[in-house]
Amino acid sequence: MPTSKRKIWVDLMLYPGHTLPTAAAPVIVAAGLALHDHVFAALPLLLGFLASWLIHVGGVFTDHYLLLARHGDVREHPELNDALADGTLKLSALRAAIILCMVLAMLPGPYLLHVAGWPVAVIGGIGMAASLSYAAGPLTLARRGLADPVFIAMFGVFAVAAAYYVQAAARAGGAAAALTVLGALPESAYLVGLPVGTLVTSVLVIDDIRDREFDEAKGWRTGAVRFGRGWSRAEVCILTGFAYLAPLWFWLGLGYRWWVLLPLATAPHAIGILRTVATAQPREALEPMTPKQAALGLVYSILLAIGLALS
Repeated sequence: MPTSKRKIWVDLMLYPGHTLPTAAAPVIVAAGLALHDHVFAALPLLLGFLASWLIHVGGVFTDHYLLLARHGDVREHPELNDALADGTLKLSALRAAIILCMVLAMLPGPYLLHVAGWPVAVIGGIGMAASLSYAAGPLTLARRGLADPVFIAMFGVFAVAAAYYVQAAARAGGAAAALTVLGALPESAYLVGLPVGTLVTSVLVIDDIRDREFDEAKGWRTGAVRFGRGWSRAEVCILTGFAYLAPLWFWLGLGYRWWVLLPLATAPHAIGILRTVATAQPREALEPMTPKQAALGLVYSILLAIGLALS
């Protein structure tokens, strides 16, 4: 029985259980920090999130497109291979979806340029380049083994600082205040998102463990391909461990109140995921772990945002 178009586009490619939490997590932390600093601005934050999520989805679609177009013999997602073979899915439609995501991501641009100035265009350009470069372009992060540090930087530093910036600029007077606000971003805007970056990156690394044979066939140099699954399992433990040490740093080192320890309440769930990642052997056993880790990152981010707002 052919796979339905809804399952192909939503469950297998849009993958909302993966893309929505990872795109939302840094924005939520930026909202909490903005509330703490009295610069919260709901509409710029919401539109910035929608743009970043669409850019993220465009990158995921690009990954699928290149897998099917260049590596048709690699059955990493057999339902997509079968859908392409029976005509349910067409490469032309996938190309159009990538373009549509990027065009829709630019629609909030005029408003964001008005309230936050020219840095918004730079932020959007960097976001698009990073998203598309994961699987495409001359850099191709996955092929060069650079995806993990770039993910930490983009989701843990860049996305949080950018989301904080558009709020602060909007509250400070719009485009005319862009340079002043950009030069005066607090150090915390670059630091409080780091545990979110490591949790989002751990989602990617769990995928790398699961898909090692497929990534090797594609010529990707992920940690699991270069150094083995044991290396990547240890990496997930280190990334997750950092996320649960960071609130102590925020409390004792950055001077936030004990409320920033709220994310530690999710530690039992994190330990459960780590146990499965450390011991699971069949590929199928790891498939539920990426949406679970993404959901963990989302809940962690909500609790961290609450802690920052109350500090």
